[in-house]
Amino acid sequence: MIQEKKRSEIADKYKWDLKAIFKNDQEVEDALQKLQLLIHQINAYQGKIMQDSNTLYEFYQVYEQLIRLAGKTSRYAGLQADQDTKDTTAQALEMKVMHVLEELNEKTSWIVPEMLKTPYNVVENYLHENEKLAIYRFDLEKTYRYQKHTLSEREEEIISMASNAMETPDEVFNHLDNTDAHYGTIVNEEGKEVELTSENYGVYIESQNRDVRKNAFETLSHYWEGIKHTVAATLKGQIKATLFESKVHNYKSSLEASLYADHIDPSVYKNLIDTVHQNLDKMYDFMAFKKRQLGLDELHMYDIHVDLVKEDSHEYTFEETKEIILEALKPLGEKYIQDLKNGLENGWVDVYPNIGKKAGAYCTSSYDTHPYVLLNHYGNVGSVSTAAHELGHAMHYYYSIQNQPFIYYSYPIFSAEIVSTVNETILNDYMYRHAKTKNEKIIHLTKFLSNVRATIYRQTMFAEFEMIMHEKEANGIPLTEEEFSNTYYKLNQLYYGDGVISDDLIRYEWERIPHFYTPFYVYKYATGLSAAIAIATKILNGDTDTRDRYLEFLASGDSDYPLNLLKKVGVDMSSPEPIQAALDLFEQKLQELKALCEQN
Repeated sequence: MIQEKKRSEIADKYKWDLKAIFKNDQEVEDALQKLQLLIHQINAYQGKIMQDSNTLYEFYQVYEQLIRLAGKTSRYAGLQADQDTKDTTAQALEMKVMHVLEELNEKTSWIVPEMLKTPYNVVENYLHENEKLAIYRFDLEKTYRYQKHTLSEREEEIISMASNAMETPDEVFNHLDNTDAHYGTIVNEEGKEVELTSENYGVYIESQNRDVRKNAFETLSHYWEGIKHTVAATLKGQIKATLFESKVHNYKSSLEASLYADHIDPSVYKNLIDTVHQNLDKMYDFMAFKKRQLGLDELHMYDIHVDLVKEDSHEYTFEETKEIILEALKPLGEKYIQDLKNGLENGWVDVYPNIGKKAGAYCTSSYDTHPYVLLNHYGNVGSVSTAAHELGHAMHYYYSIQNQPFIYYSYPIFSAEIVSTVNETILNDYMYRHAKTKNEKIIHLTKFLSNVRATIYRQTMFAEFEMIMHEKEANGIPLTEEEFSNTYYKLNQLYYGDGVISDDLIRYEWERIPHFYTPFYVYKYATGLSAAIAIATKILNGDTDTRDRYLEFLASGDSDYPLNLLKKVGVDMSSPEPIQAALDLFEQKLQELKALCEQN
């Protein structure tokens, strides 16, 4: 397994190229000064932004400059900080940039309230008389959806200032989960004592050695158990902040407020939970089969991640990973493959783990940069899948930037979680079809099933936990550590069934889920994979029309509401059909796996 090194010990070809954004920190300082100037320029429009169509258009031009530069600057500072969280210079720069962005938010909080004072029929007249405004029609429509949820300019300014303080829970959690996290040591498969980290936990919890995975599970869980009251207070603060903002902006609930930007009705969220509940028997069947195949008397929470058969000891270099991904994704077309290959060769990806590097993986971009992908590539099959996932996000950014004006390039997360898992689904199919042995076939079938377990079932469990806890707060039920932990434990029992031992330590798992600090986010993983399976299945079956419409989807950015864009690809997430179809395929693959395992 690839071990963490100092960042200076990693070859430059495996690091992203931040000089494509700014050549040095001085350019960042210059950008920050320009931002201050643009903030001053934008505030010159206060009181007259909607006086006529030409002024509105001129405002948009200055506002775009401001937001584009802010995005570029924050990306640079954030990426530099994430590549080494122990680099105090980089951390200081990020804090400086964030301070300017906070000031930007405060000093531009008047914009929407002032715009919304003008009736929409006046805006429609402006659009009719000034063709240059046509590009902003959809943006104006989205803005005016907030008319009934927007307060006075002064009230919005106060809320904006308060929002900076309300971001503290997320910051506290980030330090508990990364900078200040010391989980302790475990003994690995070779009998060596190793430091357990957020990143290598994912490797050890999948270990074929039961003692190793149990030790990893217990060591990590005891860390979170030891700070359970601190984390409970932190998450409670986040939930209170979300409820406060939803109430003052006249939403019926935190859930409605969180889904409003994507024009998604809460019924879509609840439909996901209901549909998964109706299919929990499939999860129970998978767990029972896994227990039998592993030859265990009891299946514990630390057993559910392990593969049914041991992976070979082959370590995938990143060169091999690139070759596999480029070959697997060929059904997406020649242009997609060539554009992806170009990105892989030109500084898009930061590949290997290093001491202090932010855990996990992500992709980000700004309109004036190419996409940037953070990986922690450990050389196992999971790392190959993660790379394909994040590169899906990268290509989404790339095509949105290539085809959309700035105002519509940054797609919503609801759409993002579809494209990443389309890549994963196609990759899994390729790996399964090209498997050379029965064991390899079992591995890749299990990977598919485990992905559905983790992404549809488990993320829906997280989504239900969020909904319950936010409802408890809204109903005045004190959010103590016991309330969080007991609620989570009962849900875990429901989703995994009686065939799995819900170890007592699993009650603290909610503490380490970062997405709870972006409320009502995780459901998008489940809806995303459901939609992705529908799209990928058609593409793999040779449906070139779906492929072409899917590529148009990648290029659409934020030019329409995500449910509308998705319907153009033939998927309707307002119905239970895509979720049910995905879980039916889960059952089909499980039966296929059972048959394969029974073969001599």
